[in-house]
Amino acid sequence: QVQLEESGGGLVQPGGSLQLSCVSSGNTFGIVLMAWYRQAPGKQRELVASISSGRSTNYADSVKGRFTISKDNARSTLYLQMNSLKPEDTAVYYCNHRIGNRDYWGQGTQVTVSS
Repeated sequence: QVQLEESGGGLVQPGGSLQLSCVSSGNTFGIVLMAWYRQAPGKQRELVASISSGRSTNYADSVKGRFTISKDNARSTLYLQMNSLKPEDTAVYYCNHRIGNRDYWGQGTQVTVSS
């Protein structure tokens, strides 16, 4: 089994920054892709950013130039640096790992951007 635990969410003013972290534990051998998703109230869960085992990255158009995904394999940690936050970034952010053909999810961390 694989466990994912997110942290770093909170309340921030527009234009501010937050860094999300996702620590993985368990049998994580064979990770294909790691990603951050988010889900705002009344909306579908959407992909925010992903990073492959080879460190290739992909971003949603809405966050390009503002968010950066990275990973520290030695610490089994995935990060999402979020800068220039906007109210529309408000959502629950979920960490995702794809291992083989199976997806694993964290419990989510709330990010609220408001003045």
